[in-house]
Amino acid sequence: QVQLVESGGGLVQAGGSLRLSCTASGSISSIKDTNWYRQAPGKQRELVAAITYGGSTNYADSVKGRFTISRDNAKNTVYLHMNSLKPEDTAVYYCNAWVASLHSGDYWGQGTQVTVSS
Repeated sequence: QVQLVESGGGLVQAGGSLRLSCTASGSISSIKDTNWYRQAPGKQRELVAAITYGGSTNYADSVKGRFTISRDNAKNTVYLHMNSLKPEDTAVYYCNAWVASLHSGDYWGQGTQVTVSS
């Protein structure tokens, strides 16, 4: 069974930093193209950052220059480094990835809450 597990969320003051992790567990071969989404209360889920298996990245305009997505393929883990956090970054952050395994497919994590206080 494949699972994506996010961690690293929490409460931080504006201007602070957090690092989110997304780790794939189970009988997997590798975690392929991976996305971080977020959803704030009353808003639609939005794509924040994306990274391919080879390391190419893409970011939403709202986080460019503040967030960095990276990966450690040996650990089947993708990270989202978030700096200069703003109250508008408050949301539940979700990891989404294509996972190669006996049950290859598109998977979502359960989400991790990020709250930025002003």
